[in-house]
Amino acid sequence: MNIKIADLMAKRVISAQPHHSIDHLRGLMERNRIHAVPIVGPEGEAAGIVTTADVARKLKGETPVKRIMTTNVHCVPAYNDVSAAARMMRKHRIHHVVVTHEKRVVGILSSLDLLKLVEGHRFTAKNAPAPRRARKSA
Repeated sequence: MNIKIADLMAKRVISAQPHHSIDHLRGLMERNRIHAVPIVGPEGEAAGIVTTADVARKLKGETPVKRIMTTNVHCVPAYNDVSAAARMMRKHRIHHVVVTHEKRVVGILSSLDLLKLVEGHRFTAKNAPAPRRARKSA
């Protein structure tokens, strides 16, 4: 498979900054119908990520995003094959990876984006392994 992450990612990234409030983030997510928001630092680098599960917690709306964001952000370069992102998502059991170019956030890729490959039949199915036959003992 030679499909690059840049070909499949959401290029219009809705991001926030660590000082923004949880209410601000909830509004962004609802208005844009998104489930994850990269939190960016002053240079546009990935500082964290917040998902709908994070904002669903019972915290005051004025709480800064930096209190709930995940700082161990899984990032992939835009020029990598999508298989690298799929492997990372499966390994870490996550649904979103932040896409970067020269350390700056340029996109986001979700597990639903990867399903577009299956939906569009842009993959080659492998044949199922042949069943093993029992050996006869002598």
